[in-house]
Order: sequence, then C-alpha cells, then structure tokens
Amino acid sequence: MTRRPTRRDSVEERLPPWRMLVCGLQHVLVIYAGVISVPLIFGAALGLDPAQLILLVNASILTSGVATLIQTLGVGPFGARLPLIQASSFIALPPMMMIARDYDMPTAYGAVVGAGLATCVLAPFASRLARFFPPVVIGSVITVVGLSLMPAAANWLGGGRPGDPGFGAPAHLLLGFATLALTLLITARASGTGRTLAILLGLAGGAAIGVLTGQADFGAVRQVAWVALPPILPFGRPAFHIAPILIMTMAMMVILVETTGNCLAVSRLAGRAAGRDVLTRTYAADGLSTLLGGLFGGTPYNAFAQNTGLIALTGIRSRFVVATAGGLMVAMGLFPRLGAAIACLPRPVLGGSAILMFGMTAMAGIQDLARVRLGGGSGSGSGALVPAVAIGAGMLPMACPTLFAHLPGPLRIMTGSGVFLAAFSAVSLNLLLSSGTAAEVEADDDPAALSTPLT
Repeated sequence: MTRRPTRRDSVEERLPPWRMLVCGLQHVLVIYAGVISVPLIFGAALGLDPAQLILLVNASILTSGVATLIQTLGVGPFGARLPLIQASSFIALPPMMMIARDYDMPTAYGAVVGAGLATCVLAPFASRLARFFPPVVIGSVITVVGLSLMPAAANWLGGGRPGDPGFGAPAHLLLGFATLALTLLITARASGTGRTLAILLGLAGGAAIGVLTGQADFGAVRQVAWVALPPILPFGRPAFHIAPILIMTMAMMVILVETTGNCLAVSRLAGRAAGRDVLTRTYAADGLSTLLGGLFGGTPYNAFAQNTGLIALTGIRSRFVVATAGGLMVAMGLFPRLGAAIACLPRPVLGGSAILMFGMTAMAGIQDLARVRLGGGSGSGSGALVPAVAIGAGMLPMACPTLFAHLPGPLRIMTGSGVFLAAFSAVSLNLLLSSGTAAEVEADDDPAALSTPLT
C-alpha cells in the first residue's frame, strides 16, 4: 500500500540561506519607511536634540526586529508563528506625544510599558472584545489618528516650529513639496518593488535636493560610533500613572484590531486557520514587544500590512524568511550611524512625505467607514451619529488645544487625547445604538476583516 505524500506546509519552509537573506531584505525595505517614521515624528514633535533622535531611530529599528522575531519564531505563549512583520504603530503616536508633553518622557514610556503589560494580561480576552470595535468604530478612530498627525507634518514642512527663525520660508516649502511630488511620481510610474519603496525613495530624493540646495547637513553622522548597543531606559526610570496607562491601553486595543486583520489575511494566504489560540498568541506578542520597546525607547507595535501584500506578490509564505527580516533589523539597529543619517534628514523632506503618509492613514479610516451602512444614502440615519460624533470629538484637542486645560490632571490628559475621545465616543455610541439603528457592516463584507490595514 503506497502512502500519499503529505502536503508541504509553506509556513515552515526553509529556503536556501542566500535566498532567505534576499527575501528577508526585501521585507525590510518595504516596511523601512514606516519603521523610521514614528520615532522621527515623535522626537521632532517634542524638540529632542539630534543625539536623542538618533537613539530613538536606532531603538525603533532594533526593537521592531526583536518584535518580528517574537511574532514569527515564538517564545512560549507569545507569537503567532506566522510570517508577520512587526513595527511601530502610528495609532499610538498622538496619545504618546500628548502624554510626553503634559507629563514627561518617563511617564510616556511608563504608559507604553504599562499598556504592553496590560495587553499581555488581556490577550486571552481580547478576541472577545473585538465586537466592541466594529469597522464603524475603527474607521472613526483611524481617521482621527491621521488628521491629528497633520500639525506635525505642517511643522516639518515649515522647517521646525512656528516662531522659529525662518519657519515657513519659501525654500523649506519648495523642498517639502518637491519631496511629495517626487514620491507621487514614483508611486504613479513605478511598479512592483519600486512602487512599494516610493516613500523611501522619495525621502532619499528629497535629501539629495536638500544637499544641493544647502538645506541638509549630514556632518553629525561622522561624530557617531559605527557600532553600539542602544541603552536600556534612555530617558530614565519609567513613571507609572493611571490615566496615561489607560489612554495607551485604549490605543493598544485599537492596534490589536488592526493586527487581527493582518493576521487573518496572512493566515489565509498561508493556508492556515487562525483560531482564537493563534490570535491570543499574536496579541500577547504585541504586548510583550510593546513592553520591551518601552524599556529601550521604542513605541507600541503592530503587524504591518505591507508584509501581507509582499507575501501575496511573491508567493513566499515562510515564517523563517520574515524572521530573517527581523534579524536584519536587529543588526541594523546596532549601527548608530545609520540612525544618525536618518535623523539628519531635513525637516521639510519629512514634512513632504508626512503629508502623504498621514493622509493615507486618514484614508484607511475612511475606507473602513465606506464599508458601513450609515443609515440611508445621504448618511443622515442614526448610524451616521457614531462617526459624526467620534470624529468631531476627536478633533476638539487639535482645534483648540487649551479647551480642557482647566480640568483636573488625569481627566485633562484623557480629554486631551483625540484618539481616546474618538474611541470612547465611538464605542459608547455604537453600544447605545446597537439595538438596530447602529451602523452595520455591508452584508457581503468578510466578517473576519475587522479593519482596513493602516500601515
């Protein structure tokens, strides 16, 4: 009696070393712009000095690699053991900046560590909480995330902060819009890998224009060591306060829903069923990675959607290829000169790219809302109340930063976060209207696709 050959599991496939390295590097290049953007935005918004900015960039690269290794290879109950690549999430950026401004850096990183620990604890229950974050909630929150980041893009475009000498000078604006135009040109004309690298290529082109016009100075790169370990607790011992931790934990719950969408998409491509146990391990890895990131100067993490698209494009589903990408990021994070070169990019160059990235973030939220019945063709039904109120409330801190200035400390922190106000309003209203008038997902939508991928 002949035995039928067993079906090969593409997730467990191990390619030849050279091919593993090349495919892993491709994953790194596709997500690299996203990896470095969050620390650049965070550091520039808080006015950190160049040395601190370099530290943040290197820490983000290294800890994103560690997070990817945890997710792909697994550590005990942590990790999906799927080809998921992890990197810093834009969703946690606005509340983290707000906490750092209203408290200090130790409190901001204490909130990250606390939220990471809370996510580890809540991981077994998080899949049951997904019903509180349907597309109408996620769409509203992600739209607010994108819009609330636009002031940072405007400051970069102007060359610094309002009031700085030369802020808004025509040379700065021209450099920023030239970077944006170059990025859009690459996106429109390139195909395949070239198109996926449009942001990175746009940054490189903008930097070259900055050098030619005398607006870029990379001299500081030579003063940085070639190899060094990122320090633990670079901003001192974390400070833990309840309100900031609650805000960051709320942001993590939104991140988990986005991670769910990416995890389910990758599992479908790999031909594996992602049950509740896989989602629990995936969420726990997000929490552990966020906790570790907070100790090294990193930020909260989520699974990146670019990785899903690359897997679909190449057909290579091996988790060991993505683990190789994680190892490459760890190695890159040990070279401070790389982070120094990125930190020296002219602010207008970053501003030009940020207009596109933050606009796409808002569009991801709008795409989620487009999948929802809002109560009639005009959008005037009761279901439209959820995004209307959530987005309106989320915009209040940006429209008038001093609106809640006289509230008590913890309450001021919570109401000062547009992401928190949007999430709280959307969840509350959706539950209140869920008796039949709340917004519903279109019947032909895949119920597993809980959120449009953001990254």
